[in-house]
Amino acid sequence: MTIRQLAGLDGRALRDKLRELFVRYGSATWAGTKGGRMTDVARKDAPPAVMAEYRAAVGRLRQAYNAMPPGTPVRLAKRTSNLFRFRDPAAGRGAERPGLDVSAFGHVLSVDPAARVAVVGGMTTYEDLCDATLRYGMMPFVVPQLKTITLGGAVSGLGIESTSLRNGMPHESVLEMDILTGDGRVVTAAPDNEHSDLFAGFPNSYGTLGYALSLTIELEPVRPFVHLRHFPFRDPAACMAAVEQIAAEGSYDGHRADFLDGVAFSPDELYLTVGAFSDVAPWRSDYTGKDIYYTSIRGPQEDFLAIRDYLWRWDTDWFWCSRPFGVQKPLIRALWPRRYRRSDVYRKLVALDRRLNLTGALNERRGLPAREAVIQDVEIPVERSADFLTFFSSQVGMSPVWMCPLRLRGERDWPLYPLKPGEVYVNFGFWGTVPLPPGRPDGYYNRLIEDEVGALGGHKSLYSTSYYTEAAFSRLYNGPAHEKLKREYDSAGRLPGLYDKCVRGR
Repeated sequence: MTIRQLAGLDGRALRDKLRELFVRYGSATWAGTKGGRMTDVARKDAPPAVMAEYRAAVGRLRQAYNAMPPGTPVRLAKRTSNLFRFRDPAAGRGAERPGLDVSAFGHVLSVDPAARVAVVGGMTTYEDLCDATLRYGMMPFVVPQLKTITLGGAVSGLGIESTSLRNGMPHESVLEMDILTGDGRVVTAAPDNEHSDLFAGFPNSYGTLGYALSLTIELEPVRPFVHLRHFPFRDPAACMAAVEQIAAEGSYDGHRADFLDGVAFSPDELYLTVGAFSDVAPWRSDYTGKDIYYTSIRGPQEDFLAIRDYLWRWDTDWFWCSRPFGVQKPLIRALWPRRYRRSDVYRKLVALDRRLNLTGALNERRGLPAREAVIQDVEIPVERSADFLTFFSSQVGMSPVWMCPLRLRGERDWPLYPLKPGEVYVNFGFWGTVPLPPGRPDGYYNRLIEDEVGALGGHKSLYSTSYYTEAAFSRLYNGPAHEKLKREYDSAGRLPGLYDKCVRGR
């Protein structure tokens, strides 16, 4: 393409073409793994020994994967998980099967602060990724709120956080990925190469097409601090009108919106937290000790956090979900070691409770009604978001509810989770249990929510339980596009289908 042709493009098309040229001509093919390439600007700072070990690890993983007998279920041996599709406890320990060792893909390979890119192992947690990039005054475009979410998991399962109104979702800042596909190949998927269909279809595939071994991602510069202002609202409609204003103007009441999320404590008590990067902080709050972040939102209305503390402000108490463990009670909090005030610790306790049915048995002995786990994130168009909050308050009654506005960063089509480019959505996150009405089966509330989300033109994340029929699921999550990719990259069906994994739990 000539300079004259480039000059004729509009802003978005020019940016996309420059990115395409950057990926195409700023990369090199390296030997040892079929299809593997990495952008030179990110690769040049990686020690040769690091790259050699990465290539060797890819070779070992391919060998182990291809040595598995046909029909053997595939899973990864990972230290942590942020999914809430638990295995059937009745299966017992004897049913556990060894997983593929992917520990070699759990670290950052290189960071290039000048080019603002990093090459990162797919199993790297965001905690480790941010520790590596913050040293250079950089961060990923979107940092999901829990420390042990992995980069590959956020891209294949979708992620979101308070930069998502500016920067979209984690997969939108990926330049290319090395993927171990279901048929045992390792391919590099990029927006412009022969695997561009896999690149576009990988988000929301949840390991049904393959596993990301490394990802080249864009970074953005940060400031040392984040200046927060908490704005109260007394009804959902006013709150959502403010979200639309911020989406249009990039600020609220004179405060720049580098970050935006919020909490609904009730239909008449809602808060939007608008954060702006800052070089100075008259004071710095700490919510890893006795103070609890989500309670601070109610006042005072202004706060300052160091950038790292801001990124992990929700992790210490797993939003507000540490309450059932007593960690928010002053005496227990004082005795609970600070290093164990983390989302992954609480999640392991929940998994243990599920496996042993401790809470269920205790409630039964007390004569209390059975409770349904309602653990979901949904995206609703902003113009229908007040309707969703009203429905949720009256029909489910759980609080608080997390609110996180988002908008796709670009115009690219992501077929398995078809959000509309340019449209503003609000993610609502709610995580807890609700007593079942007499005679209602487990799944009653989750089915209500699925129906309402569909009626409002929204979408639901698939990290937790789902109850859709196969036909409805195919319509909502583009079953034909997924089936086409399965034929191309997993023709023998070694990995489960998306419906089997996310609804049937296989």
